[in-house]
Amino acid sequence: MDVGNGFLHPDRLFPADPTTRTIARDLYETVRTLPIVSPHGHTEPSWFADDKPFDDASSLLVIPDHYLFRMLHSVGVKLDDLGVPRLDGKPVAKGRDIWRAFAAQYHLFRCTPSSLWVDHAMSAVLGCEEPLTPDNADALYDHINAQLALPEFRPRALHKRFGIETIATTEGALDPLVHHQKMAEDGWIGRVRTTYRPDGVTDPDAVGFRENLVRLGELTDCDVTKWDGLIEAHRKRRAYFRQYGATATDHGVPAAFTADLPLADKQRLLDKAHKGTLSTEDAELFRGQMLTEMAGLSAEDGMTMQIHAGSRRNTDRELFQTRGPNMGADIPMPTDWVGGLAAMLAKYGHAPSLRVLLFTLDETTYARELAPMAGHWPCLMIGPPWWFHDSPNGIRRYLDQVVETAGFANLAGFNDDTRALLSIPARHDVWRREVCRFLAQFVTEHRMSRKEAEIVAGELSYGNAKKAYKL
Repeated sequence: MDVGNGFLHPDRLFPADPTTRTIARDLYETVRTLPIVSPHGHTEPSWFADDKPFDDASSLLVIPDHYLFRMLHSVGVKLDDLGVPRLDGKPVAKGRDIWRAFAAQYHLFRCTPSSLWVDHAMSAVLGCEEPLTPDNADALYDHINAQLALPEFRPRALHKRFGIETIATTEGALDPLVHHQKMAEDGWIGRVRTTYRPDGVTDPDAVGFRENLVRLGELTDCDVTKWDGLIEAHRKRRAYFRQYGATATDHGVPAAFTADLPLADKQRLLDKAHKGTLSTEDAELFRGQMLTEMAGLSAEDGMTMQIHAGSRRNTDRELFQTRGPNMGADIPMPTDWVGGLAAMLAKYGHAPSLRVLLFTLDETTYARELAPMAGHWPCLMIGPPWWFHDSPNGIRRYLDQVVETAGFANLAGFNDDTRALLSIPARHDVWRREVCRFLAQFVTEHRMSRKEAEIVAGELSYGNAKKAYKL
């Protein structure tokens, strides 16, 4: 990963103390150009399958990025003016108008991770010579669009330029994976791989859940009205996803709750699910039981299991009704990991092939729960800071709270978890700089030799992610 610095300061994020800064800078040079392993994210597989040029600066950098438009929405900027699509199909702003609206408010992102990512994309990737302002918005828009028209800015060329060794997309259990089929014909599976996300058929609150269950049965020729048939259907779909590079599953749940019920009780829940008569408590039991079942399947087939827990989603009802989900109105919630995972760990916690990565939005659990749990259970690793906390300060808080108890080996390295292709090198660069900053302090205090710090920096920047995702 080496895309230059442009107008970015070469010592950004490094310590103010000159001695520690020098060590951090030296450590960073040992990891700066390591390949990128991006084992969890949400980039569009069609980008890599079709390899078409991106449309323009706004559609690439603004419209897909809820980190950006949630901030702009908070000060009254209309989402129509930012080009965010409406469910009713009414027209919204296009191209240059979106860019001007974004530039007019870009000052709002001072000292946020969004400014780090956008500045990095514009400077180091797109060759802009100065930061975005209202005065230069039109000139930079034209410059970026001219760049995007060049062959070297197509998705596959950027994949190579960024030094991406492998990148994972995320698809639902019912997805036919047509884009991955096309990439398989081109020999691109491995460079791009899918991830199995079964929430649509494991969460009774998912839109179209009952219809999704029926479709799952049709796809797999399994009787999903029977509990054993439902699990067999997942087994078959997971095997199908592995044909297209999947080494991991992903589970987005409101709470880290698992259950281990007798078969008769599981069947009663499934019967209610098909009838649409699950209560709120029943739905939580169903989700919890399905998490345990997914752990059992991972213990069987070796796929790494990711649990992303603790988000209250779509809290702006009007926004959800007019624009749909993932519009920036999701809020972190407290999470009970010790009690929540008790049933799953009691059943599968010592299974030799099971690996579970835990991602939290509740930072109070890092030192109290996640670090001690990962420091004990062989199957558990702690995922990197996620969503609201994948930021310089979030990374600093994370490392400070987990390392002493979990060590470095029980951390899952880094994944960028992004929909924005151009932010991938920026996010990995921030992580690598923060890791080197953290380790430099240990070297300065003579708690770690420089050689040890170089080894750990490489593991956290590259090696641990490959281990965590069995790549």
